[in-house]
Amino acid sequence: MATLSLDALGKRYPDGTEALKGLSVEIADGELVIFVGPSGCGKSTALRMIAGLERITSGELRIDGKRVNDLPPKRRDIAMVFQDYALYPQMTVAKNMAFSLRIAGRGRDEITRRVRDTAGVLGLTEHLERYPGQLSGGQRQRVAMVRAIVREPSAFLMDEPLSNLDAQLRVQMRAQIHALQRRLGTTTVYVTHDQTEAMTLGDRVVVLRDGETQQIGTPLEIYHEPANVFVAGFVGSPPMNLIRAHIADGRLRLPFGTVSLPTTHAAAPGDVIAGLRPEAFTPAEIEQADLRATPALVETLGSDVLAHFELADESRPLVVRLPASSGVAAGRIAHLAVDTSTLVLFDPDNQGRLRSPATPRYRRPADLAKGASS
Repeated sequence: MATLSLDALGKRYPDGTEALKGLSVEIADGELVIFVGPSGCGKSTALRMIAGLERITSGELRIDGKRVNDLPPKRRDIAMVFQDYALYPQMTVAKNMAFSLRIAGRGRDEITRRVRDTAGVLGLTEHLERYPGQLSGGQRQRVAMVRAIVREPSAFLMDEPLSNLDAQLRVQMRAQIHALQRRLGTTTVYVTHDQTEAMTLGDRVVVLRDGETQQIGTPLEIYHEPANVFVAGFVGSPPMNLIRAHIADGRLRLPFGTVSLPTTHAAAPGDVIAGLRPEAFTPAEIEQADLRATPALVETLGSDVLAHFELADESRPLVVRLPASSGVAAGRIAHLAVDTSTLVLFDPDNQGRLRSPATPRYRRPADLAKGASS
């Protein structure tokens, strides 16, 4: 097992393009850390730099305290699982698994034992003599994972390993990866653009955008205390509602009404962006309702529904998650109360989360990258 230390890691290409800007995070032994963000945010570049497949142009990478910036990939004791499986089609499953061990000069008996034992971990024993072309996508991905596990590396790097699978299979494989990582206790860095994977798999999450670190924290910290408007709008399905509002006399004026601010949200009067998760709304009696409006669209999700309300001067609808039993329907007025205990306020100018007047309003991404969550 290993600790990974990324200290102001940066990647600048010869044409001046910066793919990664000062990524700093300490990854503990046995921890599973997720790099998440939209396409082009630098997450895969960071992974390839850790693996030694991409040259580091600034900063320092340490494995177990040892600087490895110039160490070749084969000497870093790291195994990587790719998006496209990267299996040898002319080799059986068993030979694919054993390939790295043979290259490392392991004995035949040891190779046979480790392949057999590791294949059993993910239920591949009966497929050992098959070829990759005879397997389903999920089976091929498991072979790729077992091929990495059989090496018994100090750390795993996983680059969007589930992106080629259908939705149902992704859920199954996600659960298997989570259970496997807990069982092995191997330090793991996992890259994905899917924030659901990030929220369900990671001990901690690193949110990236345009090469810059936006926030580092546990999934619940990222969800409930987003550092800025980007994180709030990226994490969550549906994401947080971001609504232009105004604070005056200790109350928050929203396009659909006025609500009291909780005492934990001391903020100076003025314009703000109010962040409310879809689940912050509940059905209410007419006289107790904060929102009285007619949804333009109601999506049925089984036990829940998503109601979409058009707000004046807002480009995006307000999305509310309610129990299916609430009876909300498109074209019929709904009466809802707002739970302001989950409210998050953002500065409309710099887009950062507002604190109390005694603390800084917003910490720059460069400061957040040093390892502290917002």
